[in-house]
Amino acid sequence: MATSDIAGIDPVLGFALVGALGVGSQWLAWRLRMPAIVLMLAAGLIVGPGLGLLNPSQDFGNLMSPLIAIAVAIILFEGGLTLNFHTLRDAAVGVRRLVFVGAPLGWAVSSAALHYVAGLSWETSAVFGGIMIVTGPTVIAPLLRQARLKSRPAKLLQWEAIVNDPVGALAAVLAFEVVIVLQTATGAGAAVQDLVLGIVVASVLGIAAGWGLVKAFTLGMVPEYMKVPVLFVLLLLVFALSDAVLHESGLLAVTLMGIYIANSDLPSYTELRRFKEHATVMLVSGVFILLAANMDRDTLLSMDWSTLAFVCVVIFVARPVSVLASLAFSGIPWKERLLVAFTGPRGVVLVAVAGLFGERLASIGIEDGTQVSTLAFALVAASVLLHGFTLQPMARWLGLVASERPGVLIVGGSPWSVALAKAFEKMELPVAIADPNHTHLRGAREAGIETFFGDILSEVAEDRLDLVRYEKIIAATDNDAYNTLVTSDLAPEFGRENVFEVRRAKESSTRHALPASLGGRKFGPDDTYDEANRRIAGGCEFRVTKLSEEFTIEDWRKTNPDAAVLADIGSAGELRLLGPEDEPRETVGMRILSVMPERKERHEATKAENGRGNGQGNGTKNAPSD
Repeated sequence: MATSDIAGIDPVLGFALVGALGVGSQWLAWRLRMPAIVLMLAAGLIVGPGLGLLNPSQDFGNLMSPLIAIAVAIILFEGGLTLNFHTLRDAAVGVRRLVFVGAPLGWAVSSAALHYVAGLSWETSAVFGGIMIVTGPTVIAPLLRQARLKSRPAKLLQWEAIVNDPVGALAAVLAFEVVIVLQTATGAGAAVQDLVLGIVVASVLGIAAGWGLVKAFTLGMVPEYMKVPVLFVLLLLVFALSDAVLHESGLLAVTLMGIYIANSDLPSYTELRRFKEHATVMLVSGVFILLAANMDRDTLLSMDWSTLAFVCVVIFVARPVSVLASLAFSGIPWKERLLVAFTGPRGVVLVAVAGLFGERLASIGIEDGTQVSTLAFALVAASVLLHGFTLQPMARWLGLVASERPGVLIVGGSPWSVALAKAFEKMELPVAIADPNHTHLRGAREAGIETFFGDILSEVAEDRLDLVRYEKIIAATDNDAYNTLVTSDLAPEFGRENVFEVRRAKESSTRHALPASLGGRKFGPDDTYDEANRRIAGGCEFRVTKLSEEFTIEDWRKTNPDAAVLADIGSAGELRLLGPEDEPRETVGMRILSVMPERKERHEATKAENGRGNGQGNGTKNAPSD
């Protein structure tokens, strides 16, 4: 337990503190572009063993263990909801090998490291080695979101983490049952029978619950407003019943339940998944803060060279050996194998399950079981810090980043879209144009711009278009209703601040007005589809201008009075799309994307106004991308 220098905190205030620290850490990580897990780890250590403000075991008492168990179950269920089999096509071979070959090999190598390096008994090493198969979906998800990896290595890491979580827990259960047999002289047959029964019950419960839920939702037996509550109650019931048969088998049950729902084409699937994602953000934050704050100060200070050696062997030997051996001759490029081999962050599940089995080992007379929690925490902290700061640089070095700079996806092919895409290319941003009408993409193909023929909301788009490359969406088809559908559907995934659409033609009409919750943000001068394309047909063009100390935003406005600003991009590549009421940032080195009359027309207009023809000179000098 954590050391507390003051009286215990009120449980309600404690929960509020955990929530504020967890969500605050995630928000701060987003602002600073840092791994969120690193900040959550630091926050938990500061308020727990550091300042003694929070002592979870003391402040929350008997609620601590079931709270973490339920949170981990929900996290794994949400992970299962993300595992749709059709997304696994190009990574299926690798995932099978990582699960069926890599997991047992990793168990053996990790157990050897625990025994020979950390000095644990074979009994404890076997149990803890099974738990170390887990690579942490709670940590992988935010790391992948930040690193923006290419599709296949990202799917390999994601699927391995989700599938191996219950596998690792069951491996620990198997090893623990064997240890009990050796310690209590209980019949081996009975132990094996209990294990098989638990796995069968967990599998049946998980799949049956998923099938029943899908059937009930599809037949309309549950009203829309009760679907999420019913899902939660069923999830908890499945976890509790399976766990009652065999400890930790509930993790397998809820994971299978999530996978079944993900692959059932449930109409409510998207809404359920998004709600679960929001809940998971809260739970991951809370559990990580609780576990970090619950560490004992003396235990942390007692970590010595053997702890460091153990962590180094696991990260740099056990993980790479098991992954590289399992993926050998798999057809996966060596760069992807190398990235996966040296990316194995551990997370919440490892610490929670390791602590549980450590206590149980100690309770049956294996004294070094008490060291399991300390070693687990050290491994989680080291792997989170290491991979949090090295995954993206390593992926960039290996050429496995989807894009160095997040780009723009334009939905709708037209002369305006093509001209805008060419301007984004001048700004060295990834850009693509998607349209369900093949003819509309002719201009984009002729201009050499990447295109996608099909509905951007289809499953084919998810498979063939690497959406992680794009940060902004601009819906600009000739169908206003479709533009609104695209931006409304993609807003939760990309963020409402990152989805834009051209103005609806009948937006000003009360009869056709839509609520603010639908559609995207206004873009540029707030033109309709027809108005935007008339600009291009009438001789307007997109231009990129770089600001400097000699040529400020005021100079630019004087030189280009008829220009409308669409976006600005900083020296580090941070892009902002602007609406009609937004102002560009006035920073030296900032590049401005605008739409304006062609150079010749601007030149003549300026000459007529002030009697001299050098008005565009400064703009030309400071617009090297033009």
